[in-house]
Amino acid sequence: MVSTATSPVPSPALTATGVGKRFGSLQALADVDLALRPGEIHCLLGENGAGKSTLCNLIFGLHTPDSGSLALGEAPYRPRGPADALAAGIAMVHQHFSLVPELTVLENLCLGAGWRRFDRRREHTRLAATAERFGITVPFDAPIATLSVGQRQKVEILKCLARDPQIVVLDEPTAVLPPSEIDSLLDLIERMAATGKAILLVTHKLAEIARVADRITVLRRGRVTLQSSGHQVSRQALATAIVGEQVADLDAAGTPFGRRIVFGQKGMPVPAAALMLDGVEIVDGLGTKKVENLTLLVAAGEIVGVAGVEGNGQTELGLALAGLLPLAAGRYFSGDIELTGASPGAVSAAGVGIIPEDRHALGGILGMAIDENVFLGALDPFRQGPFVDRKAMRRATQTLIERFDIRCQGPASPFASLSGGNQQKVVLAREITLNTRRLLVAAQPTRGLDIGATRATYSHIQSVTRDGAGVLLISSELDDLLSICDRIVVMYRGRIIGEQAAGTYDRQALGALMSGHA
Repeated sequence: MVSTATSPVPSPALTATGVGKRFGSLQALADVDLALRPGEIHCLLGENGAGKSTLCNLIFGLHTPDSGSLALGEAPYRPRGPADALAAGIAMVHQHFSLVPELTVLENLCLGAGWRRFDRRREHTRLAATAERFGITVPFDAPIATLSVGQRQKVEILKCLARDPQIVVLDEPTAVLPPSEIDSLLDLIERMAATGKAILLVTHKLAEIARVADRITVLRRGRVTLQSSGHQVSRQALATAIVGEQVADLDAAGTPFGRRIVFGQKGMPVPAAALMLDGVEIVDGLGTKKVENLTLLVAAGEIVGVAGVEGNGQTELGLALAGLLPLAAGRYFSGDIELTGASPGAVSAAGVGIIPEDRHALGGILGMAIDENVFLGALDPFRQGPFVDRKAMRRATQTLIERFDIRCQGPASPFASLSGGNQQKVVLAREITLNTRRLLVAAQPTRGLDIGATRATYSHIQSVTRDGAGVLLISSELDDLLSICDRIVVMYRGRIIGEQAAGTYDRQALGALMSGHA
């Protein structure tokens, strides 16, 4: 949607003036100004915990500002909840899907509409017309559970567009998408803006901003650090505004890491296996074979990346290694310990750390405090007879909060109160620092993270290998894998169909493998 042509600047559809919001002692937003204009894509970015989601939630009526004001056009805007926002023509697509997996696409689209009588044919016709207008293709009669992540995202957006909103807030809509589906979503967002809708797009990805941003606002610790038109600011300036300091020259992944070591070179001993998979097969709950005859070895001190378009067995592989999905065939070892059929507790006790793909559902317990999540299953150092020394546990947690830069009010803060990025930091702190790690399985560890947090995450992962642990890094971000891995294997339709070692990487060849061209 970026254009350098001179044209009249439209009046704002929504204005935020001097907005502030505090949660206890945490200043989430301070004196924030923002203007959303019809037909424009306004990108909002910043570190995890910078206040982006809080600002979106204020606009959508989930929170009320403590100071400042909101206006729609010239009229004051004081929503008392999402119903007021929807009535005012504001819709929001949240980070986490709100779809019911067992219901069809059509049934999900009609949930909450409040009709006494559901006319399936009429609603199908109406929603199909909206979908066609914006170039959205979804199978209306298919259950949500059968859809890809990208298709589910389009259903969420269609659910918003069905109300014909004038302002659409998109909170990190590409964070859960594989690269192959991001361009399609950005095309859709541009079509939405072309119809005159004002778009607020929250994203961490500088390439997306370069492509679609008409205007940009950067938040850091709740304050605006940069506002600019989309074509007048460099990637370097954006990165500096986000993290608050000069950032080293960025490669495509935004991670200035180089190669570390390459195993198997002449004269270099091959360390013992941190992970060995032999002929592994995995079947999902519907009986579909997701992983077939997979054999893989990760040496101690080695980082092996698993590349592939989402939906080719990577998710099931990560769940199986965590003990959450049984193997249908084959064997699983870490060092000399066999973990075939092991429970999640046994996997952890064997020295295997797991950073799950779905941190919201599997990474922690939302109703528990940060310290309880960090030391989940590792309370022995704090036991005093039948009791737990909570003060000592919270002191230890505070040390990790500072080391991993977890933005929170303290160790007793609920896990659910953290932003997605800070929830990921809690998971990292637990899985990287506790116990003696032999193996770390990291599935999409930087999904939804900002530049600074991404760099820090990979730095922490590298620190594990210096202590002799092996790492299996599952990611749909090829640039990330290229920047940190010693080897990369490519999964396609549940099989490993290719492998490259550091020093011999060929991006084009890897991309072809990810598309199934062996």
